[in-house]
Amino acid sequence: MDKSLKIILLLVLVCLVLFFFIADILIGPVKVPFKDIVDVIFAGESANPAWKTIIIDFRLPKALTAVLAGAALSVSGLQMQTVFRNPLAGPYVLGISSGASLGVALVIIGFSPLFEQANVNPLSTWAQIIAAWIGAAVVLLLIMAVSLRVRDIMTILILGVLFGSATSAIVSILQYFSHQSHLKAFVVWSMGNLGNVTNDQLTVLLVTVMAGLTMAFLSGKMLNVMLLGEAYARSMGLNILLSRTIIFLSTSILAGSVTAFCGPIGFIGIAVPHLTRMIFKSADHRLLIPAVVLTGGAVMLLSDFLSQLPGSEYTLPINSVTALLGIPIVIWIIFRNQKISAIN
Repeated sequence: MDKSLKIILLLVLVCLVLFFFIADILIGPVKVPFKDIVDVIFAGESANPAWKTIIIDFRLPKALTAVLAGAALSVSGLQMQTVFRNPLAGPYVLGISSGASLGVALVIIGFSPLFEQANVNPLSTWAQIIAAWIGAAVVLLLIMAVSLRVRDIMTILILGVLFGSATSAIVSILQYFSHQSHLKAFVVWSMGNLGNVTNDQLTVLLVTVMAGLTMAFLSGKMLNVMLLGEAYARSMGLNILLSRTIIFLSTSILAGSVTAFCGPIGFIGIAVPHLTRMIFKSADHRLLIPAVVLTGGAVMLLSDFLSQLPGSEYTLPINSVTALLGIPIVIWIIFRNQKISAIN
C-alpha cells in the first residue's frame, strides 16, 4: 500500500474517533444542546449548571475511558496474536483478565465479612481496582516464571489458558457460596461498565494505559522480527526472554488496568487487530500499533454509543455490544483460515 494512502487512512481513523467521541457525548437520557456541549468543553461554562455537571462529571470521562479502553485492549490483542502467531489470541489469553476477576471476586464475595468487620467497604471502586491489579500481577508473575524455564511459546499459551481456567473455577466456587447481594454486585461488574470511572480514577487509568502503550510502541521492531518465528528472531540476535518480558508486561498493564477500572470487556482485543490488518493490508507493527490504537478507540466509542440505546433511558452492558460487534469478525477469521487450509 502506498505511503500517502496509509497516511490518509490514519487521518480518516482520527476523524472517526472524533466523530464517535462527539456522538457519544451527545447521547444520553438528558438531551443537551450541541452548542452547550462545545461551550462546556472549550470554555467551561454553560447556560444550565446541570448540563455542565452532566458533561464534565459523567459523559466526558466515559467517552475518554472508552477511547483508552479500546486502544489498550486492541494493542494488547495485537501483541498476543503476534507473539503466539495465533489469530484468535487476545488480551485474556494469558489468564491476566481471569486473575483480575479473581482479585475482584475475592474482595466482593470472598472476604466481604472480614472487610465489613474492619469498617472497610468491600464494594468500593478503589478496593476492586487494587484487587484487580494484584490478581493480574500474580498471574503475570506465574507466566514470567514459566517463560524463564519454557522456550516453546505454544506451551506458555496453553499454560496461560490453564491458569485462566483455574482462576475462573475459583471464581465460580466463590459465586456459589456468596451472599445474594455480593453475587449481584460481582455479576454487574463482570458485565463491563465504562461509566463508573471518576475524574480522579481516569487520571490513573490514563497514566497506566500510556505506560503500556509506550512499551508497545517501543516493541514494534521486536514484534516485526518475532512475527517470522522465534528461531529466525534468535538468528537475528533478538533477546527472546527480554522481548517476551516487555511484551507480556505491556499486555498485562493494558489489559489489567482496563479490567480493573471497567470490568472484563471481550472481543475487542481479538477483532480490532484483524480489522486493522484488513484495512491497511500490512504486517508492519510500526504502522499497525498506531492504527490499532485509533481503530480500537473508534470501535469502543461506537459500542458505547450503541449500548445507550439512543432515545432511551436504558443502557446495555458494554460486554454484550462488543460481543455482537466482535463475534462476526471472529467467525469470518475462522472461515477464512479454513478456506486457506483447504487450498493448501
